[in-house]
Amino acid sequence: MALNAYAPDIALAQAAPERGGTLRVAIDQAVSVLHPLLSRVNPEYLAAELLYSGLTRLSVSMQAEPDLATEWDANETLTEWTFKLRDNLKFHDGAACTSADVVASFEAILNPDFASPARNNVGPIEKIEAVDPLTVKFILSTPYADLPVALAYNNARIVPASVIANNFESLRLEANGTGPFKLVSYEPDRLVVVERNPDYYDSARPHVDRVELRVFPDLGAQVSSLIAGDIDLVATVEPNDFMRLEGEDGIDALRAASGQFCNVNFGTDIAPFNDARVRRALALCIDRDAMVDFMTEGYGIKGNDTPLNESYAFFKALPQREANLEEAKRLLAEAGMPDGFEAELIASDRPAIRTQLAIALREMAKEIGVTINVRTMPHATYLDQVWTKGAFYIGFYNMQPTPDGIFKLLFTSDAAWNETRWNNKQFDALIEEARGILDADKRTEIYTKAQELMFEDVPSLIPAFFDVLGAKRAWMHDYAIHPRASVFRLDFAWLDANSPTRAS
Repeated sequence: MALNAYAPDIALAQAAPERGGTLRVAIDQAVSVLHPLLSRVNPEYLAAELLYSGLTRLSVSMQAEPDLATEWDANETLTEWTFKLRDNLKFHDGAACTSADVVASFEAILNPDFASPARNNVGPIEKIEAVDPLTVKFILSTPYADLPVALAYNNARIVPASVIANNFESLRLEANGTGPFKLVSYEPDRLVVVERNPDYYDSARPHVDRVELRVFPDLGAQVSSLIAGDIDLVATVEPNDFMRLEGEDGIDALRAASGQFCNVNFGTDIAPFNDARVRRALALCIDRDAMVDFMTEGYGIKGNDTPLNESYAFFKALPQREANLEEAKRLLAEAGMPDGFEAELIASDRPAIRTQLAIALREMAKEIGVTINVRTMPHATYLDQVWTKGAFYIGFYNMQPTPDGIFKLLFTSDAAWNETRWNNKQFDALIEEARGILDADKRTEIYTKAQELMFEDVPSLIPAFFDVLGAKRAWMHDYAIHPRASVFRLDFAWLDANSPTRAS
């Protein structure tokens, strides 16, 4: 059963792309690791995308497009998928890339000891077989309709089998992929430089000679550099800066509706958040209209404490939860806390919207007698000490390509980042059932039931969704901001004759 009826996005440019130039991109935090199977934040995803390829890649319209694989098909039960690779693929060191490298890469991804974030996001893969040097077969433990899209996951990159066997850790600091660019230099906290890969499978791309990822911890400084023309692209822009850039001469402000959100993670196994009444009480103290205004400056929409919105396929809206302070107080009293309680809420300093959410919740929770002490910490410290471990902290997540992707990333019992430790078996069963169904109406019905369980039990507060915002110079072309926020497609971008000439 052939299922590779992808629809490539229509080219954005009206003119033929020009070749050459150095593209400078501002990023807001360090590229702490180059290892493509271990990246966790957007700047690391960007570096990995420049240097490595997957079997498929994700279009702006959230479709699976060919990357190393040119075609794919499945059996009737959706339990076996076969992918055909391009001929004459090469890694940056000149070695051939074949099905053996694909098998080794996915075996590493699925190895629990390696702990790749992709492990639970590439589908229910039981076994990978190299049928011949250019053919790979995925044998699944259960039917899975979304496999081609899932294989476009940020961490599902192909690396050499020889490196995996002999020096896997070297990829933290070095790079050897099949991507459109090759690594020139790597300074994690300051600058990553890549240059065009002459052996890339598409001889027409990339269009630019070189890309520089420049780290700007000061968000205002990156915007000033864009206005000055020292930077061509700011991958992520805060709402206040976006308003500053709109209408600026020579600047294109970029915006896309998205399923991106900030949330409040409850450790549902730790008191007092192990009581669903407490979680519901906090959900009912939130003025969501005010939260959208405060957090997004109008560049977003209200959330309903589930991770789906209309940007996702198979979405059906539930009745919108609104503030109800009396009901919130009643629930707290029923939970044995009529006078409320005190708790520490932790937020990383990146992106700044985490702290904004924490402060807004602090002020709203006062109305029901809950005292929230907000603590902001550096992002690296947060990842090390709080992420996946804490009882009450702010998360930030990009949109995933599919509902299955976001549920399996965060909320099923076996989720890669099961931060809430919710572990609801009924919910798990619904997500598993939906994976093997092609019928859109049936999948919508199942995902709606899953949302209803989350809405009732509130393992996480999701008060708002954000539009994805960025900005570029007008001399940069064929770049569209991606709803996923962690996909960039810079191999399609090009610079016209108005762009500055920069020394290598």
